[in-house]
Amino acid sequence: MSDTSQAPRNGFARHIPLLVILSVAVVGFFTLGDYLTFETLRDNREALLAWRDGHYWIMAAAFVAIYIVIVAFSLPGAAVASMTGGFLFGLFAGTVFNVVSATIGASAIFLAARWGLGEALTSRLESSEGTVRKLKDGLRENEISVLFLLRLVPVVPFFVANLVPALVGVKFRNFLLTTALGIIPGGIVYTWIGVGLGGVFDRGETPDVSLLWEPFVIGPITGLCVLAALPIVFKALRAKRGT
Repeated sequence: MSDTSQAPRNGFARHIPLLVILSVAVVGFFTLGDYLTFETLRDNREALLAWRDGHYWIMAAAFVAIYIVIVAFSLPGAAVASMTGGFLFGLFAGTVFNVVSATIGASAIFLAARWGLGEALTSRLESSEGTVRKLKDGLRENEISVLFLLRLVPVVPFFVANLVPALVGVKFRNFLLTTALGIIPGGIVYTWIGVGLGGVFDRGETPDVSLLWEPFVIGPITGLCVLAALPIVFKALRAKRGT
């Protein structure tokens, strides 16, 4: 009797982390949008810089913790947080803090989804046939390349790139590796913009994120996308020749 009653509770318990993330994400979307902004950073810049100068590592730890929460719960303000890293800590340290924080936060979403919905969906994919099976096998054969593309292509929302791999059963180590490396180019750009925020605020202007689409930025990222896609193309050509 106790075993049968325990099973439903355990089944529901697996979904709790993902349900918490989704609930906080929805609440945060409607309540935090007015706080995690450039205006908030501009209005508190002197206090933040003073605290950084007096308590650097405490400020760094607090920044990383807040950034992890923003990413893990898909709260608004991730771009502002990335630029804040550059504003407070400079290009090198800011990029390191941004990439580490985003990777940890993304891993939290992945593991929550894998522990809950991911297990059931993965088992269904394993037993599927036809087109679904071909898509699953194609993903498994090109797992790292596809994961890199999800990180490098700017139009793929970060939350989607965290959630979908968990639901289709990719290996966590591959997810972790491609996340940590794949977000570096975009992380450098956002941090770089953040380094110049002080001058932007002094001029009373708004940060120009259109820099992301400048040829000297989007060009190298596009090149990395092509490199990530090459293994998929080569495998497809070999398979075609084999048939």
